[in-house]
Amino acid sequence: MKRIPHTFTIVFFLILFAALLTWIVPGGEFVRETVSVTNADGTVSSREVVKGDTFHYVDRQPQTWQIFSSLFSGFCDKADIIVFILMVGGAFWILNNSHSVDIGVMAFLRRVQRLNKYRFFQKIGVDNLIISLVMIMFSLFGAVFGMSEETIAFVVIFVPLAISMGYDSIVGVCMCYMAAHIGFAGAMLNPFTIGIAQGIAGLPIFSGLEYRFFCWIILTIIGITFVLLYARKVKRHPESSPVYKLDAYWRERSQQQAESQVVYHTPRVAWILYVLLGIVLVWCAFLFPTTEIAIGNSSSRLYILPVLAGLYFLFGFLALRKSVHFYILVLLIFTIFYLVVGVLGYE
Repeated sequence: MKRIPHTFTIVFFLILFAALLTWIVPGGEFVRETVSVTNADGTVSSREVVKGDTFHYVDRQPQTWQIFSSLFSGFCDKADIIVFILMVGGAFWILNNSHSVDIGVMAFLRRVQRLNKYRFFQKIGVDNLIISLVMIMFSLFGAVFGMSEETIAFVVIFVPLAISMGYDSIVGVCMCYMAAHIGFAGAMLNPFTIGIAQGIAGLPIFSGLEYRFFCWIILTIIGITFVLLYARKVKRHPESSPVYKLDAYWRERSQQQAESQVVYHTPRVAWILYVLLGIVLVWCAFLFPTTEIAIGNSSSRLYILPVLAGLYFLFGFLALRKSVHFYILVLLIFTIFYLVVGVLGYE
């Protein structure tokens, strides 16, 4: 059975191919200049930009032995983005291994199902609300953290859920996997695409957030609309699903709750982390009581860090009283908030 080569093997052959091109394609470059840029808060900063119509050929030696130092040079040049990606990957491994997202999703679904008794939610359809909210959540994960193939672990949760709601496994896959890739395409703060590309281009990291946020909204709306239309068709005519026969296994099997495999508990180390992290957040709020948030050409000064620190203490305490799994989800949510504040307020 043939296997796909390892990622490092593919990258090394790409380096060899690029080195080969240096013997064929002539070298060239643009002239760069330093310009002054007026920021949203009125301050002036300098940035290096490319001058138009200044491309010219230069004499460069073809690459030979340099290919063996290219990986090391690349790691040194983009160490900030590489470390960020490693931390994001490790964080999502902890999330998957702790089953925190599984438990959070199932708890959320139980609460949403209770809305069936209200006439308003009966009209819009609680199932439609569940699909939309779950897709928005995973789309945000893809747009902010670059969540992509990590969603494969959640397919086992959402496929049985979708079938128990009267849909098929395609709807279950779309709720998590497709939604995350929609967010990945929108890429508001995606370190794998925006961070790397802007770092190479010499642009301010995560600049142009407003346009990408608009694109993310449009893409997410289109994706949710497509899934809802397909789900309605399948629910009315289940036999029309291309995977109707394949889903027979799940239809015959009773849905297993994710929390049945996990014991709710709150270890002492979780309370210690809660207190230590709270002290750090209070210290940051004391140093920076107000934060100037710049969006486009407008900016405003807000008491964001003190408010976030207070909310952390409240929701962290309530989560730890239930289980450490909910506290991990609280950490994930506040990480997103602080990441957005850091980008908009502190570059």
